[in-house]
Amino acid sequence: MRRAIRRGAAMGASFVAVALGIATTIAWRGLGHHAEGARRDRMRSSPQWHSNTFENPQPLVNDIVGGLFAISAASAASVPLQTVPVERVHRDHFASVPPSGLRVTWMGHSTALIEIDGARVLIDPIWSRRPSPLPSVGPSRWYAPMIALDSLLPVDVVVISHDHYDHLDMSTVVALARTNARFVVPLGLGAHLEYWGVRVDRITELDWWDSTRVGTLTVHSTPARHASGRMLIDNDATLWSGFALVGPTHRVYYSGDTGLFPAMREIGDRLGPFDCTLIEIGQYHRAWPDWHIGPEQAVEAHVLVRGRVLLPVHWGLFRLAYHGWTEPIERVTAAAALRNVSVTTPRPGESVEPTLPLRTTRWWPALPWETVAQHPIVSTQLR
Repeated sequence: MRRAIRRGAAMGASFVAVALGIATTIAWRGLGHHAEGARRDRMRSSPQWHSNTFENPQPLVNDIVGGLFAISAASAASVPLQTVPVERVHRDHFASVPPSGLRVTWMGHSTALIEIDGARVLIDPIWSRRPSPLPSVGPSRWYAPMIALDSLLPVDVVVISHDHYDHLDMSTVVALARTNARFVVPLGLGAHLEYWGVRVDRITELDWWDSTRVGTLTVHSTPARHASGRMLIDNDATLWSGFALVGPTHRVYYSGDTGLFPAMREIGDRLGPFDCTLIEIGQYHRAWPDWHIGPEQAVEAHVLVRGRVLLPVHWGLFRLAYHGWTEPIERVTAAAALRNVSVTTPRPGESVEPTLPLRTTRWWPALPWETVAQHPIVSTQLR
């Protein structure tokens, strides 16, 4: 009997070891690659580099106990129970330049195609089913991509804000590596891109306040308050940032993932005003108020950077926090109304031209949600 138990235990251990080996092999490439050589030397010279990692001027505050409590208090409406209304995109939609010179097509979460003064910029593209190094692990997207990636091309510039899985997606990068697009990313991310097949001469890595030209478009890296890492041992080994896209006629600001921070006013003073801001509004909790800005502070950020029209992003595709899935957009529209801020709310796949009269449609269902009074998100160290 004991021999049979030992044999069963050994077989079970072998099965687990094989399964872990297969999972590690599948995930290994998706983890990316660490920076070395000249790339790492440049990272070390950054004002944001301290003691072998990048740091925020205002360190992130985490309430670990509160974060654990959040799991048990998750909203019953944190994922859609019915089909999310979306607008499928046809390739012909992008065949001509938008009449206004500026058109933004939101694809869900933080992915968007920005057509600005003749340039086509794809931000934080994720076409995979899950933001994960493993195809069967992690939160699943609520709807298929709005358009096949090869139908969206050509793209002039791919902008990636940081290396978390819901923003830097290996499969999407591998597909885009077969095109002639330029990649503009924060310091250190080039190591991941090069490892996945993007040519070095098509990668531009920027520190905060650095810029690069792509045709007539200038892409500026702007400060953000967040973090990076694709595994537990590489936290903050690469930089995170927002971006300002400055064309001959139009300007767009993208926050990336961020908490609120004092230098947002400086972004507006130096690079604004912006015809449109894309600012994250979802995946927040009071336990991590510096990691994600939350809806009301997103409106505040829009005002600080001198935006004209706010297009909320970082919501509506994945469950990465515990609030109701429609709560971010309910709260941001309420906050915008109080501040007299123009906000546009396109369905996933829908295009808007921010400098033209806005068509604001309430396309999401009416579900329970917590107000700012019930669940305030207030970033720390703002003075």
